[in-house]
Amino acid sequence: MTATRHRRPARAMTAEPARSGTGNIAGLRRRHMLLGVASVAALGVAGCTARYENHGYVPTEEDLQEIVVGVDTRESVAETVGPPSSSGVLDDSGYYYVQSQFRYYGAMAPKLVKRQLVAISFDSRGLVQNIERFDLKDGRAIPLTRRVTSSGVENSGFFRQLLGNLRSFDPGSVLSN
Repeated sequence: MTATRHRRPARAMTAEPARSGTGNIAGLRRRHMLLGVASVAALGVAGCTARYENHGYVPTEEDLQEIVVGVDTRESVAETVGPPSSSGVLDDSGYYYVQSQFRYYGAMAPKLVKRQLVAISFDSRGLVQNIERFDLKDGRAIPLTRRVTSSGVENSGFFRQLLGNLRSFDPGSVLSN
C-alpha cells in the first residue's frame, strides 16, 4: 500500500477588509491604558530613587602628603591643595576644607550621609603646625550654619518703609543750609 498524502488546497492570497467597529478601538484603548500605567509606574519608581549631591572640597591624601609640617606656609598650602573652604577668624588660626554628601530621597528632607573636614593649623610664624582629618565617625555632626545680620525690615512692606522715612524727614534741616 502506498500512502498518499492529501494536500490542502492553497488559499488564495486576498486582503481581508479592515475590521470595523469597536474591536480595533478597544484594542487601541487597551494599549494606551497599558502604556499610561507603565509610564506612571516608571515615574513613580524614578521619583523614589535616592539622589546624592556633594558639596565642598577636601584635598586628597596624596595632596596632603606634599605639605611639609614646619616648612610650608599659608601661601604654599593654598598653591598645593587650593584655597580653603573657610579659614579661622584670627591670623594665626587654620585653614578648613569641608566636603559634605547629602542623600535626597523622594519628597523627604535631605539627609547628611558623609562629611569630611581637613584642618590645617599654623603657628604664630605662619608655618604649618598640624594637619588633621575628621569624619562623621569621629564625633557629632558639625552643623554648618551661616549667620546673617538682620536688616530689621522683615515685617515692613515697601510703602510702609517709604512712609516711615517721610515721617522722619525734617524740612527745616534742608532749608537752614
